[in-house]
Amino acid sequence: MPTQSPTFTNLHKASYMSLTTFRKSGEPVASPVWFAQDGSTLYLFTFPGAGKLKRIRHTPRVTVAPCTLGGKVTGPTSEGKAQILTKEEEQAHADHSLARKYGLTWRLYNGSMEIWRIIRRRPKVESVYVAIEAAN
Repeated sequence: MPTQSPTFTNLHKASYMSLTTFRKSGEPVASPVWFAQDGSTLYLFTFPGAGKLKRIRHTPRVTVAPCTLGGKVTGPTSEGKAQILTKEEEQAHADHSLARKYGLTWRLYNGSMEIWRIIRRRPKVESVYVAIEAAN
């Protein structure tokens, strides 16, 4: 079992992190996600209907750990407290942090998602941004 880390230093070199949220029953659910770190805050994005958002709304407690694209944890875990960002300037900051970290990959991903949306004639779905602070 990975050891606990008091800060997010375990994620500095990681491209992906395993985000574990908790069901009402306490059962953990892990998901690999893109993330960016700015100071002591982690930022990630997801879509409005994602189960992780429902679980974060119920309990903000999360754990994070570096992982592979497939979700295999590759380092120690850290406890955190998640918050769904609702202010436009906070969301813009989170998006900028992710764009800065992933660069061209971020732009290609967002561009391809937009093209796919247009081809499928679907309405635009806004991303939901989440901030994670280290647990005290």
